[in-house]
Amino acid sequence: MQVGKQPNQAMSKQNEWVSLRHAAEILGVHPATVRNWADKGELPARRTPGGHRRFLRSDLLQRVSRGSVSTDTDEVQLIVQNALGRARMQVEDDQLEAVPWYAAMSAETRSALRQQGRAVLAAMRTYLESRDSDANLAKAVDMGQDYAKRLHTDGLTLPQAIRGFFYFSNFVLDSVLKLSEVSAVHDQNEWAGLLKQVNDFNNAMLLSIVEYYQED
Repeated sequence: MQVGKQPNQAMSKQNEWVSLRHAAEILGVHPATVRNWADKGELPARRTPGGHRRFLRSDLLQRVSRGSVSTDTDEVQLIVQNALGRARMQVEDDQLEAVPWYAAMSAETRSALRQQGRAVLAAMRTYLESRDSDANLAKAVDMGQDYAKRLHTDGLTLPQAIRGFFYFSNFVLDSVLKLSEVSAVHDQNEWAGLLKQVNDFNNAMLLSIVEYYQED
């Protein structure tokens, strides 16, 4: 799998026009928010012959990072914001209501996990910015145990808990891959290193979840 891109490929990707929903995913907000910004002239957009809005990817990246995506901190912020926005859209659009593992959660647990999701992404951001493969993973272990405890209390099985974890953790992985396609800052090896850090954090949480259920 090629994670990094050559500069000319990245520039071509930045000049791509994307749909309203894709723009919302990049910005980490609901599509209605993007539509409102475009209507107010706060976000450049154009219309297709069919009347659909299209947004320039480079404009979206500049809005997120308030400048060019040029530092590790900017990239990590974009990854976290993108993942959080996509997760929030799934919940707000009621796309999870028919999913068994989500339907099995109590309203209290759902609310608590929304709060925990933001905390997990904040902890992951700290871990990624530290560039330390050992530091800050203890936080991932603690959060995995808390997640497992809440779902176990609601009667969810270990497979259900893991499915829920994979569903949201994949947003972060997708965000890393998307950013690697449009940023020419790092080469393939550096993007691979960042992806490995994300996997290390997710794996620490996952193992903690499994261990909690096994100890029960």
